[in-house]
Amino acid sequence: MQRALRPLASSSRPVLFARAAAVPARALAGAADGPLRKTPLNATHVALGGKMVPFGGWDMPVQYPDGIVKSHEHTRKAAGLFDVSHMLGVVIRGADRVAFMEKICPADVQGLADGFGSLTVIPNEEGGVIDDCIVTNAGDHLYMVINAGHEEIDLPHIKKHMDAFVAAGGDVSLETLAENGILALQGPKAADVLQKLVSVDLTQMIFGQAASMTVAGIDDCYVARSGYTGEDGFEIAVPKGSAATHGVVTLWEALMADSEVMPIGLGARDSLRLESGLCLYGNDLDPTTSPGEGSLLWVVNKKRRTPGSFVGSERILEEIANKSWTRKRVGFTIKGAPAREGTPVLDADGEQVGIVTSGSHSPMLKCGIGMCYVKPGLAKIGTELYVKLRKKTQPITITKMPFVPQNYYRGPGK
Repeated sequence: MQRALRPLASSSRPVLFARAAAVPARALAGAADGPLRKTPLNATHVALGGKMVPFGGWDMPVQYPDGIVKSHEHTRKAAGLFDVSHMLGVVIRGADRVAFMEKICPADVQGLADGFGSLTVIPNEEGGVIDDCIVTNAGDHLYMVINAGHEEIDLPHIKKHMDAFVAAGGDVSLETLAENGILALQGPKAADVLQKLVSVDLTQMIFGQAASMTVAGIDDCYVARSGYTGEDGFEIAVPKGSAATHGVVTLWEALMADSEVMPIGLGARDSLRLESGLCLYGNDLDPTTSPGEGSLLWVVNKKRRTPGSFVGSERILEEIANKSWTRKRVGFTIKGAPAREGTPVLDADGEQVGIVTSGSHSPMLKCGIGMCYVKPGLAKIGTELYVKLRKKTQPITITKMPFVPQNYYRGPGK
């Protein structure tokens, strides 16, 4: 969710805890090649008092005047509105689109019902994750959303394999939707807010489902009941419209007119996803990390665990079969100040046994939380390890994720 990412020269196995080759979030936020790109809502964010920062080559709001904690708490109790137009929609067409997609990701795309999506990963040839994304069966095409700044990584990778697939007789093509704007409306009041602007009965739309609909008078919006906060919510892709206006600006204004809605920046988006145990690419995942190491075995669908069935399957399936990964992503809690990304994790003897990849204060739990990679034998819930903060050793406790309950909508009465 980053333009400054660069492909790594991968080996068959990554170094145990070194992350020098991976690009940390701070570097992602601060580095950009050339002028920063701006979403159609850039002027709106500035007018609202948003603190703008570079993020993956984009000029994005990290917070608004009310602050990160208030934004976080509001999303958990009402509805937060996020500009995620820096992410890229991609359309895959052709008679063999499903077969092709199953070559480049381990999802059961064939098993997706019309209008349903699945979180998956795109592995490289060495079995490392180059991106995480959602793939949706949109009827006559597949729709996927890739992370900000990943055009320079994902698209060349996809194109390389697509060219080979087509050369072998496959029927598939790719289209990017760079002109679309995307909003995420998240929180327990999100459905109530959106229902006022659509004619579709949202109670019949469960988490993971998507459909094209008119929203606030804007035709052909693609609405997915999904998000990255752990709350119920929607991601709404809005077509550009006329040259003079952009529908995403109109929709932002329509949603913001509701008293339940507050604008939310990158800061609260990060703390919300961390409380929900969700990875941030560039921190918790990188091109050396396999799904097994990342505790993401569930994205490798059991129907897809045939050797050679997708790119990177050799390493990924070997690790699954033999549990041979040398590190595991786990959650932890800490009293006092949070342990931030890059902090070494130590055992009782002071030996480094892992590294923190994400860390923040949890507004809901009132303590520090984080994710780290540790040796597999230390990944058991309740294990006590240590970090050194400001020259003082502090204990951390390996903790089950998500840290706070996820509240995805599963249907009426569920």
